[in-house]
Amino acid sequence: MEQLVNASVQGIQISGIRKISNLVATYKDALTLTIGQPDFPTPAHIIAAGKRALDENRTVYTPNAGMPELRRAAAAFVRTKYGQDYNPDTEVIVTAGASQALDITLRTILEPGSEVILPGPLYPGYEPIIRLCGGIPVYADTTGTGFKLTAELIRSKLTDKTRAVVLCYPSNPTGRVMDASELADIAALLQDRQLFVISDEIYSELVYDGLGHRSIATIGGMRDKTIVINGLSKSHAMTGWRIGFTFAPAYLTQHMVKVHQYNVTCATSISQYAAVEALTNGLDDAEPMKAEYVKRRDYMHGRLVAMGMPVEKPEGAIYLFPSIQAYGSSSMEFAMKLLEQERVAVVPGDAFSVHGEGYVRLSYAYSMDVLTQALDRLERFVSKV
Repeated sequence: MEQLVNASVQGIQISGIRKISNLVATYKDALTLTIGQPDFPTPAHIIAAGKRALDENRTVYTPNAGMPELRRAAAAFVRTKYGQDYNPDTEVIVTAGASQALDITLRTILEPGSEVILPGPLYPGYEPIIRLCGGIPVYADTTGTGFKLTAELIRSKLTDKTRAVVLCYPSNPTGRVMDASELADIAALLQDRQLFVISDEIYSELVYDGLGHRSIATIGGMRDKTIVINGLSKSHAMTGWRIGFTFAPAYLTQHMVKVHQYNVTCATSISQYAAVEALTNGLDDAEPMKAEYVKRRDYMHGRLVAMGMPVEKPEGAIYLFPSIQAYGSSSMEFAMKLLEQERVAVVPGDAFSVHGEGYVRLSYAYSMDVLTQALDRLERFVSKV
């Protein structure tokens, strides 16, 4: 009977991130640097708001697009933080995490044969959804541009079938951030073209060194063709609460909410009440996490450079993406040997498309004690190979 399963689903592989993470469980003494999940607890005031919602039995369906007060809070948050201006009644949807936001976005705008330009290497959650929609992922190799998607790279991939371009900065897996001039160049290329831009900004609150987050949606001519995706998983350490958002022009949101309605009906009510608290009284909840992440980033970057592992210093997110090309093995072979010999788990770069081959991803969403031990083991490993 398996042959009756949708062929597109049969062709999808489990994420390489999850594969290696699941494998780690079989090594009792392994240290893992694989998962991009904040190791900080959800702030206490947010948990208290969730508890109040439970105590008050606020456990019924909410409007499909999300509670009005949460949509207002989300619109106010991105306006205050990033200068984005959206009508909470017609241009904001509350989703079950940023992953579901991406799903409803792609299912709304893609048709069979639609092409989507993606920067490679890239978080592996995009390609499977594109293929399930009958779309075609078109990767632009960013390994020669400091892991940034440039206007020139996009231009080289544009065709009459291009339906969307994905920007995901700060980047998973590289931690790179787009500056204003880079975004302006892309906007100048795309603003008069009939296509969409999907701007995945889930790491927007984790930008370091005083740079600040910038969104292409704030550039003239881009708002009406851009879908901004964001959420609370990284900014407020709320991965399990599953709250994400889409911010998009009203003409598009009215169609996206239909897909959302038949997908999950609405995001979890309890989580929505907690999210209101996060976005109203937790505007700066990310600041203590950011300060700690900077310390970890600087420590890990320094250690990797001292080991002779070339690596771009990330300006955001929670990852480093060092090159392993000097060691003469594939990224999977490197990761497996490191796990077997030194009990350290990293994600092989090929999990992030073919353009990630020759690299591995290390997450610094772990304590300094874990990072120190893991880097000591990694140093011992590379000194032998």
